[in-house]
Amino acid sequence: MIVIDKLILPPAEIASAWIETGEKKANLPIYKMLLLGIFAGIFIGFGSHSNIVVVQTLGSNVDEGLAKLLGAAVFPAGLMLVIMAGAELFTGNNLLTLALFEGRITFKKMLTNWTVVYLANFLGSVLLAFLLSVSGLYGSEAMAAKAIAIATGKVSMSFTQAVARGIVCNMLVVLACWMQAGARDMIGKIFAIWFPIMSFVLSGYEHSVANMFFIPLGMFLGGQITWAQCWLNNLIPVTLGNLIGGAIIVPGVYYYCYRK
Repeated sequence: MIVIDKLILPPAEIASAWIETGEKKANLPIYKMLLLGIFAGIFIGFGSHSNIVVVQTLGSNVDEGLAKLLGAAVFPAGLMLVIMAGAELFTGNNLLTLALFEGRITFKKMLTNWTVVYLANFLGSVLLAFLLSVSGLYGSEAMAAKAIAIATGKVSMSFTQAVARGIVCNMLVVLACWMQAGARDMIGKIFAIWFPIMSFVLSGYEHSVANMFFIPLGMFLGGQITWAQCWLNNLIPVTLGNLIGGAIIVPGVYYYCYRK
């Protein structure tokens, strides 16, 4: 019988746990980073697809805020799969800076992990987007129109808007990853993940890996979007924002407060 002496870790112990986790992640073999990164892209795509299914026809029939809440309620399944089933997600791995600050990994190892996992996330996301685009699930006009509208909206922001939304998005994502590390049981991890991730989707923030699914899906379904627009108008500025929020602001403050 497993005995758990406490159900939640205090912040200082979470910091230590994430330093250990960051060291392990940075030392994974490249092929494991690649395979688990592809899985993470697919998992986040699962949550993104569920969001589209929920909100596809709600906008004209339900209050806009309530419609967003209902869609946001199912999206966190993606990160739950990443954390509890096991996968490598670029945005969550931004917390590897904790292990870097502690001197447990080198900058090269951290950058290698980020690069391989980011590209693998992209491969997994695009693969799922393509499979769903030919699956017939987007055969209804409402489904296809919603997917295209989401993708078009994401490439229509200014650079500043995309960076700003990326910053606040990944602050919430890494906070979800941070809190779940402090939960010692499955239910605790689910709630630790659900609230911050639901909040970022409800608020309209920008997550680079989710957008690796949303934008290609809209393209595959006939949206007038180019790959250059996908990268220059969204993925590059959003990724920059994600790094600022998830690799600098949150871990920087917590490392200073709980490890110095």
